[in-house]
Amino acid sequence: MTDPVLTIANTNLSLDGNAGRVDILHDISIDVAAGETLGLVGPSGSGKSSLLMLMGGLEQATSGQITALGQDLTAMNEDQLALFRRDNMGVVFQSFHLIPTMTALENVATPLELAGVKDAFARAEAELEAVGLADRIDHYPNQMSGGEQQRVALARASAPRPRILLADEPTGNLDETNGQAIIDLLFDLRDRHGATLIMVTHANELANRCDRIVRLRDGRIDAPVAKAAE
Repeated sequence: MTDPVLTIANTNLSLDGNAGRVDILHDISIDVAAGETLGLVGPSGSGKSSLLMLMGGLEQATSGQITALGQDLTAMNEDQLALFRRDNMGVVFQSFHLIPTMTALENVATPLELAGVKDAFARAEAELEAVGLADRIDHYPNQMSGGEQQRVALARASAPRPRILLADEPTGNLDETNGQAIIDLLFDLRDRHGATLIMVTHANELANRCDRIVRLRDGRIDAPVAKAAE
């Protein structure tokens, strides 16, 4: 693999909890190629979401190094990480994280405005149209179904045209029909913007559409990185 877009090298994560220090991830090393789709799978509590958060600079590694697009995330402070995510990454969460007092259009446009994009609202509207919500742009989150809210979250993540798209259980709160629609949209967004897509999932169908699968168990890579089933 040449010039990986993301490299995790000998990385560990430990967090302090009520019962003392808890070791979450142990000596993780992964390279992710530009344009690749990588699925992170494993049982609950295996460290999948924690690894994704490290990749996005949303958690700081206890030791090791994380490099994204040639930048050392482990050397950045919180403000630097926030700017790096704004300019290079899109993040989709299971629980949507929409701002309830903003319309769908405003939820998608606001990050673009903060990044100084001049046509923020036009681009936001185009992204909402791309996920099938042209007729819902003026609706608030509480006026939309779960599937529609996740579509807004996808539009918000993809509108800045990130080079890396991270998704944490993007179908976890959805029924089968809406989940399938979100799967199709994720891969469409990847294809339209040429992004590298990394996702945590329990859904076999979603994992099997990835180029590669990394299985975790008890905070460790459980087996050699596997090629997804054809």
